[in-house]
Amino acid sequence: MTNRPTRRTILIATGATGAAALVASCGDSGDKAETAPSLSPGQELVTTADVPVGGGTILKDEKVVVTQPKSGEFKAFSAICTHRQCTVGSVSDGTINCPCHGSKFNITDGSVASPPATRPLPEKKITVDGNSIRLA
Repeated sequence: MTNRPTRRTILIATGATGAAALVASCGDSGDKAETAPSLSPGQELVTTADVPVGGGTILKDEKVVVTQPKSGEFKAFSAICTHRQCTVGSVSDGTINCPCHGSKFNITDGSVASPPATRPLPEKKITVDGNSIRLA
């Protein structure tokens, strides 16, 4: 006598296979940052008028975020989250925010304000020349 699988056994096995595929894909957010472009010293990133006080501007093509923590004080950081290398998505309420897993970074120094990231955003050296913010 041969035991044939029941419909219930087949459904359970199919569901387990689908669940395994779903779990395997959870590590990829779909918004992986690409390799940062080659940036040259002296390259203009943005004008001072484009960076709000207490906020910032994300330059997706350049993979840089420029912030203005206080009036006339400008900072720049990598726009690539140190948690899973997604590109950050917004700057608000004093933080640079990653949409992939919720990490937040301080606009003043790039330090982690809210995990899961454990490392700060790397700082980019900039100069302000008149109303132009350039890479140093």
